Amino acid sequence: MSRYGEILRAPQLTPLILSALLSRLPLGINALALVLFLSQRTGSFAIAGAVSGALAAGSGLGAPVAGRLVDQLGGRRVLVPLAAVHGASIGAIVLCTEAGLPAITMVACALVAGCAMPPTSSVLRTLLPDLLERRLLQAAYALDSTMTELVFITGPLLTAALTAIASPAAALIVSPIAVVSGTALFTALPAMRDAEPHAHAGSAGLLGALASPGVRTLVLISLPAGIGIGMCEVGIPAFSRSQDAAAAAGLLLALWAFGSGLGGLAYGLLPRRRGIARMHLAVTALMPLTLLAPALASSLPLMALLVIPAGCTIAPLLATRNELVAEVAPANARTEAYTWPMTAFVGGIAIGSALAGLLVQGHGFRTAFLVAAAVTAAGALLALARRRTVLAAAPTV
Repeated sequence: MSRYGEILRAPQLTPLILSALLSRLPLGINALALVLFLSQRTGSFAIAGAVSGALAAGSGLGAPVAGRLVDQLGGRRVLVPLAAVHGASIGAIVLCTEAGLPAITMVACALVAGCAMPPTSSVLRTLLPDLLERRLLQAAYALDSTMTELVFITGPLLTAALTAIASPAAALIVSPIAVVSGTALFTALPAMRDAEPHAHAGSAGLLGALASPGVRTLVLISLPAGIGIGMCEVGIPAFSRSQDAAAAAGLLLALWAFGSGLGGLAYGLLPRRRGIARMHLAVTALMPLTLLAPALASSLPLMALLVIPAGCTIAPLLATRNELVAEVAPANARTEAYTWPMTAFVGGIAIGSALAGLLVQGHGFRTAFLVAAAVTAAGALLALARRRTVLAAAPTV
């Protein structure tokens, strides 16, 4: 674990990681808190689902735009205003609900909140090559992916605790506080004060980061990976229901995320005997095999064991993808470049969730895992076919 110790001892890096983690906490809070709050206040899961979906859609649509603004104007000018708009929009959802306004107003507020989510994680990734020795970058990107999993473990747990102690609205108060305070701390740090927008960011053109063939490849292969993950997110609760233990779904999903975190930390400690492109291909090829494991489950204890290896390739996949972005992104569109694969990944999760809902209804939970493995296998073949594009030098756009 000495690599992680070196990373955390590097000047400025620990405060950057912790403040970025705080700013990302709403990613683990908002979806569950909104569903709990709106279903309780309106009595309609349809409204809750529509608002939660609008938030996710806004995040996917807004991230590349926010990334481009950071490249052009600098993080300090963009991130805090975005955080303020995001927090205000989450608060507006609560106020609109309490006022009995039409559901479309909550959907609109959620869309704005998603679009305004500050891309602190993408900005942090652009700083890593400047703050660390190259030999530590593999572990640094692995640590970043593991921190993302930590958000998706602690966020729902915090939401559940606040709901039990007070109400879902309490979680929707904590969320804006976290994003605004975390982003303000992040931008106040010396590394951010010293960071300037790229001198030629305004000349990135209409395509921006997508002018790089390597970035386009990472976007394309992120979609099937997201679809596979989204299918598993539905397949696991479907299994729990088939065992007459629907309440166990939360624990199984937490164990799945725990497996991802373990995989990320283990990946960061691996010796780099091959290039990052080959490592990424190896992880994409391994993912379909790990997603097959939950299809073998016949009891809750067995599923609890199988979801851990099923998650172990997720964080390494994200880590290798982010490290590849650093290699192929145009220098004047680097922050934007980090957002595009994640947008495709999140979009894939939404598609996979919807598809799995149809499959488990008619064919059972095992079908979801089998199809998830098939889709991610197709993504691995696509990554293999386009491998040369991530080896090419990044263009100046």
